[in-house]
Amino acid sequence: MNNHGRKMIAPIFIVTVIIIYYIIVGASLIIFHVPNLIKIIILGISVIVSVTFVFILIERIKEIKGGEEDDLSKY
Repeated sequence: MNNHGRKMIAPIFIVTVIIIYYIIVGASLIIFHVPNLIKIIILGISVIVSVTFVFILIERIKEIKGGEEDDLSKY
């Protein structure tokens, strides 16, 4: 595995864990009797956060592949 592949493992793992967490939260809303308005709000926030994390992950992978491995070096 090349150096870029190793640096992509952590972001992919973290985003995967976060999305699995939100899937579990969504499933628990179905199991437990929660008012529909609260279900909609929690699921909406979960979807927004999950989609945002996926976009951030895609940007990070592009940075790593482009050789921009350390964002702090720009400052």
